[in-house]
Amino acid sequence: MNDPHISISLPDGSPKELASGATAADLAAAIGPGLARAAVAARIDGQLSDLSAPLPDGAEVAIVTRDDGDPDALYVLRHSAAHALATAVRELYPGAGIGFGPPIDDGFYYDFDVPAPFMPKDLDRIERAMAEVVTADDRFERREVGRDEARELFADDPLKLERLAEIPEDEAISVYRNGPFLDLCRGPHAPRTGEIRYFKLLSAAGAYWRGDERRRMLQRIYGTAFYSGSALDAFITRREEARKRDHRKLGRELDLFSIQEDIGPGLVCWHPKGARIQQELRRWIEDLQQSRGYDVVYTPHLSSEALFRRSGHLPNYAENMYPRMEGAEGEAFRVKPMNCPGHITIYAARPRSYRDLPVRLSEVANVYRYERSGTLHGLLRVRMLTMDDGHVFCTPDQIEDEIFICLELVDTVMTTLGLDYRFDLATRPHGEKRIGGDEVWDMAEAALREALDRAELEYEVDEGGGAFYGPKIDIKYQDAIGREWQGATIQLDFNLPDRFDLEYMGPDNKPHRPVMIHRAIFGTLERFTGVLIEHFAGAFPPWLAPVQVRVIPITDVHAPAAAGIRDRLAARGLRVELDDRSDTLGYRIRDGELQKIPYLLVVGDREIEAGTVAVRARRASRKQEIVSLDDFIRRIFDRVATRSLEA
Repeated sequence: MNDPHISISLPDGSPKELASGATAADLAAAIGPGLARAAVAARIDGQLSDLSAPLPDGAEVAIVTRDDGDPDALYVLRHSAAHALATAVRELYPGAGIGFGPPIDDGFYYDFDVPAPFMPKDLDRIERAMAEVVTADDRFERREVGRDEARELFADDPLKLERLAEIPEDEAISVYRNGPFLDLCRGPHAPRTGEIRYFKLLSAAGAYWRGDERRRMLQRIYGTAFYSGSALDAFITRREEARKRDHRKLGRELDLFSIQEDIGPGLVCWHPKGARIQQELRRWIEDLQQSRGYDVVYTPHLSSEALFRRSGHLPNYAENMYPRMEGAEGEAFRVKPMNCPGHITIYAARPRSYRDLPVRLSEVANVYRYERSGTLHGLLRVRMLTMDDGHVFCTPDQIEDEIFICLELVDTVMTTLGLDYRFDLATRPHGEKRIGGDEVWDMAEAALREALDRAELEYEVDEGGGAFYGPKIDIKYQDAIGREWQGATIQLDFNLPDRFDLEYMGPDNKPHRPVMIHRAIFGTLERFTGVLIEHFAGAFPPWLAPVQVRVIPITDVHAPAAAGIRDRLAARGLRVELDDRSDTLGYRIRDGELQKIPYLLVVGDREIEAGTVAVRARRASRKQEIVSLDDFIRRIFDRVATRSLEA
């Protein structure tokens, strides 16, 4: 006779007995009415599920409640909001094709096949219709269907039929209905549309179906949702601040860079001011690396295709590589997506002894990756990337010390720039997108864990996030308005040394295989600079500012003296400009402030007679300070030498 009860365990390990067939909602109610009212989903054996999901005997279950700080709770809410959006669009545009509608980091989107792009007035209309869907408070009802029934249900929507055809034969097909809207979906969802009280539609843009520029163009609507009005308001405020800081907008206003159609999408032209920032970052990271024992190398921009086949890039990374090029004598070449194969050939160019190790090679180099046009975004996603790349070839017992050097480099860069950061340990990729056996991956992952633990660093595990050749430590950092970005990466690789038969002669006079560490501290200079533009809102600290000082004569009479000050500062190596235009003094001061120059030096009769300058420091609330030129030079050199964040 079947037991009419099941036993489940709660997150604290305590057991709970329920009637057979009980759902997660029943569990919440059994624990207490307050929890039942707050519940939106459940984690059943770690899997996010609907509250209506039946509980299997012996499962571990956690109830997910309304909480803007819980990623799972927001995932469920935003997934549900995407369906509410699709419901509203289908009501207003009955023939709209329905693409994908996933939750994303800061909201959700849904793709629609409609005759014309959505305009701002359309979004207002859709948002009002979406509010009606929320007010209706319809249940999200899940049902599993057979393949034939699913084809019949979505017979009028080719986008859904295409997605349906990709579902494996042995996988259950589920659909969700809320009110009049039915969608092919895995879920989970909130219990009712009424949960989606605080939402906002943000923008609309074109998006290729499946991200493939050869497919039809759909119209994507972005939105966000929260459980509280205060969280939504805070998000909108951050979004407005982010709009003001947008590196593409500031890049134009400050004349830092451009991406021009005549050259091609995703290819950056650095203007003189932007190039100065690049120059400072390059010099800084090269100096930091050389002080820690790295040697600078340079490798070609293209290499034999056979090199990338041997490295594993062709079978594992080909979709991100540019097509092969035929040489004059029939050779096949590829522009490089990575520097590691080139650095490997430098290591292998001569015999190595254990006394030579570690060998530390660094190169600030351009690499080229074919990013789909729909993913390109200013400096943050480009096709020509400048990497502060480094590779360490070491013995197994040197791994930990070398990881510590990398971590110390990361800390130096992040703290100098005032960036808070954290660590992820990214483990072996799932499926076939990796090289090497499990034993090698076990060793590599264990070595990284041990290094992080020995350094007493907290970290999160990113399951499956490693490179195809090895696990890695990823550094995530926050900018001034709290957004998180991917930064440095430190990757441990036992596989490529094996594929290239790398060796060193050990103290036993026998050949041994070195271990390889791949690391980039900035990541890419394009992305890092884009983030810094937004982090500093274009107001770079004096050591990094493209123009550190602008000298402004009050009238034409004072221009020769101002030019002399400009020349004296330039002779000391400062980046300085003279603004002797015929515009008013107020206009020129305002222009210097808009250009976010750290120091404006105003020169008039009083300053010329006393050998002083009137200093308007960018962070001094427009207050003017009269100091001697020598004192000003000492001040700015102190700021630059210490890489101070303050002007």
